[in-house]
Amino acid sequence: MGIIRTDEWLKEDFDRPVKICESLLPYFKGLKANEIYNLLLKYGMYRPGWRTQKNLESMIENNIWNQVEKIFFKYKTKWSGTNIPIFIFPLEQKGGIFFRQEVRNKAGVSFPDKMFLFLSHYDDPKELEALIVHEYHHVCRLRALNKKMEDYTLLDSIIIEGLAEYAVLKNCGKEYVANWCHIYSERELSLFWNHFLKKQLGKKKTERIHDELLYGGGRIPALLGYAAGYNIVRNFFKSENYSTKLSFNIPAANFIEKMEI
Repeated sequence: MGIIRTDEWLKEDFDRPVKICESLLPYFKGLKANEIYNLLLKYGMYRPGWRTQKNLESMIENNIWNQVEKIFFKYKTKWSGTNIPIFIFPLEQKGGIFFRQEVRNKAGVSFPDKMFLFLSHYDDPKELEALIVHEYHHVCRLRALNKKMEDYTLLDSIIIEGLAEYAVLKNCGKEYVANWCHIYSERELSLFWNHFLKKQLGKKKTERIHDELLYGGGRIPALLGYAAGYNIVRNFFKSENYSTKLSFNIPAANFIEKMEI
């Protein structure tokens, strides 16, 4: 486990991503290769083209696989975390759910037993560390909570995202937190909480409204769940001692106990 050398897969089958996804079949029980590819496309997986080919060439030139491995084992040791397979692919330049920044140059998606990173050009290596901190915090919390994915609620999800980015703040510095942490004022978030979120916190991940409120769009403010989650977590730790390891286990309900809802 650890870093999977997807660079070797990409060198051989870059133009056939579904073929590449055949190598992922053991990690997604019950899914076909094309279904895995379609799933990963939602989170930033590349489509073959000259731009993503350039991304790949840059990633290989900069030895991204070794960089990720070094950062991953730093936090695995620091957090006493689990060893998981990490898959690295070029980032699609358009479309997809946008996760960390308005200008996407990196994205990721994590599961309790694996992590995917989608990368392109960036100037500051610390940005890569911030992405890994965010995604690996997800892995550690998901494993600690040990729930079926379909049982996660909107409250679970917004706290998961808030905690992951708060870990970025604590481990990488405030200049590396995602832009969505600061796009709304406290007053706006309070209004949005009352209008959009507080009556929907029990909605399950399988319900459409869950993702609509988490990611925003249309009449719902962009990345609402993310922004609200970070604000809730940040306010919680103004009066509570912070430990990254302990944050994997704190129940989501604890974060809103003192809120006026």
